[in-house]
Amino acid sequence: MPRVAFYTLGCKLNFAETSSLQRAFEERAYEVTPFGEAADVAVINTCTVTAEADRKCRQVIRRALRANPETCVVVTGCYAQLQPETIAAIEGVDVVLGAHEKFQLFQLVEAFEKREETQVSVSCIDDVTTFGPAFSSNERTRAFLKVQDGCDYTCAFCTIPLARGRSRSAPLGQILDQAREIAAGGFKEIVLSGVNIGLYGQGSLDQAPDASLLDLLRALETVDGIERYRISSIEPNLLTDAIIDFVAESAKFQPHFHIPLQSGDDDVLGTMRRRYRRALYADRVARILRLMPDACIGADVIVGFPAETEARFENTVQFLNDLPVAYLHAFTYSERPNTVAVDHLDKMDGATVPKAERSRRNRMLRILSQKKQHAFYNRHLGSTRPVLWESTEKNGLMHGFTDNYVKVQRPHDEARTGTIETVRLGAFAEDGSVTAEDAAFMSLL
Repeated sequence: MPRVAFYTLGCKLNFAETSSLQRAFEERAYEVTPFGEAADVAVINTCTVTAEADRKCRQVIRRALRANPETCVVVTGCYAQLQPETIAAIEGVDVVLGAHEKFQLFQLVEAFEKREETQVSVSCIDDVTTFGPAFSSNERTRAFLKVQDGCDYTCAFCTIPLARGRSRSAPLGQILDQAREIAAGGFKEIVLSGVNIGLYGQGSLDQAPDASLLDLLRALETVDGIERYRISSIEPNLLTDAIIDFVAESAKFQPHFHIPLQSGDDDVLGTMRRRYRRALYADRVARILRLMPDACIGADVIVGFPAETEARFENTVQFLNDLPVAYLHAFTYSERPNTVAVDHLDKMDGATVPKAERSRRNRMLRILSQKKQHAFYNRHLGSTRPVLWESTEKNGLMHGFTDNYVKVQRPHDEARTGTIETVRLGAFAEDGSVTAEDAAFMSLL
């Protein structure tokens, strides 16, 4: 059997799309082998959110070739869409596929073999209007289901609209069919994924949308076999009262929200071209916790954006200190070509932040995140919560997450994998998770 290996960089959406590509290879009798081992084909699905992601892509390509110099190297994803010539110039790359072409891989590539000249198939992103369905299936407990792609927003720091095109959504019926397929595979939880999920059904390419995001959530609630749903991330201005109210009353949608903030200073948010201000963000958090007091709320924050003076960064820190969120994902601003922040730097309301200072600010927010997560976990010690146990075993332990996203550990027991079990949250473990006590309390299969 020919062998294929996969490597995915970036977001959960990329992982979902890689899983779909993997299934396509398996249907054609390819054996999937771990990346880094010798393979006949290496498929690398790339990200380009930061310069580090670009560097990692080049590193992964070299790693594939070290394992087997004769590997046919296929590179796709956002970096491939934005910089196809750069990737094609990397020694050893055989095929470069854009955002649209990744789903036509077997139609475009006649033979997976080394080439003297790199095959480049990349459409203009403005011409990409179709939706490529995808879901991940590598774990036995949780699946990531792609429901939306692209973005109609023009945030000053972001290249994603250039890499993935305008917003478009999967038809409701298609998503429900995939959810049923996931349920048939034994999965208990689905995470809804997309570039800007809040635009589901209202993107610029959804000419005749058959459903809104709220319609989608209500329909998914009826799928037998799936016990849990999470929304991977949703913009605060698109997180409506109706969606929050629905989750609060839902038997399946978990009390867990991830809401990008990016900055806690209104001047920076304006320069970033974000579509909300901190008062709206605080209002969304307050409504969630008023209806779901135990809910977990996470936030994305970018530090070092050109408009972020020291005083404005301090505004962000103070805002986050006072905000009852449970954790932060802190990102260091990275200049990306063809973004507003780079092309119109002179119009940014501030000055370029030195990279050392960007790193310092990132460290500050990561420390703050640790404190907030510890406080959130600590508040729930002694309570009983349902945990979905995952399949990965490490050092004799297994882990899972509660409905409100507290990470829990217990001694590994293969029979518990993929089950939802109500446990008492005990004490903090060395890895920062929480131990499970009275794990035999109740088991929901």
